[in-house]
Amino acid sequence: MKISKLIATHDFIIEQARLANLAQAYVTLRRCKERVQRARLFGLVNLRQPNTDEGRAWASLTALEGNQSVIEEHFGEEDLMEFADAVAYIRGISGLNVTFKLETISAEFLVPLEADLKQAGVVLDLETEISASMADDSPRLHPADPFKDESQDLP
Repeated sequence: MKISKLIATHDFIIEQARLANLAQAYVTLRRCKERVQRARLFGLVNLRQPNTDEGRAWASLTALEGNQSVIEEHFGEEDLMEFADAVAYIRGISGLNVTFKLETISAEFLVPLEADLKQAGVVLDLETEISASMADDSPRLHPADPFKDESQDLP
C-alpha cells in the first residue's frame, strides 16, 4: 500500500472511528437505560470515572437518593466502567463526575447521541432490547473491507 493512499484516506478513517465510538457509546447507554427501566430504578445518582489519586480504581455510581445496595445489585464494576466511559466520551471530558436522575438517562444522554448519529447518516437499526447476544446477530464484516456487510450476501 502506498503512503499517498493512506494519507488520502486519513480523514475518512478518523470519521469512521469517531462514529464507531459513538455507536458503541449508544449501545452501552441503551443497555444501561433498559437495565434501569427493568429494575425500576430511580433517583439522583453521581457517576464518576476512576481516579487513583482519590483512591478509586473503578468507576462509581453513587445513590444520592434511595438505596445504594439496589444500584450495586444491578450494576457490576465492569458495567459501571463502560457506563462512565460512554458518558465521558459523548460529553468529551475525562475525569467524569456527573450527577443526574436515573430516570432521565434517555433525555440526558441518549436523545442527544441519537441526534448526532442520525445527523451523521447513521441508521439506528437495533432492536428495542439490546442484549449480550447482540454479538451473535451482528453482521459479518469482510476482512479486507470492514465497512462491507457480508451477511447481506448470504443465501
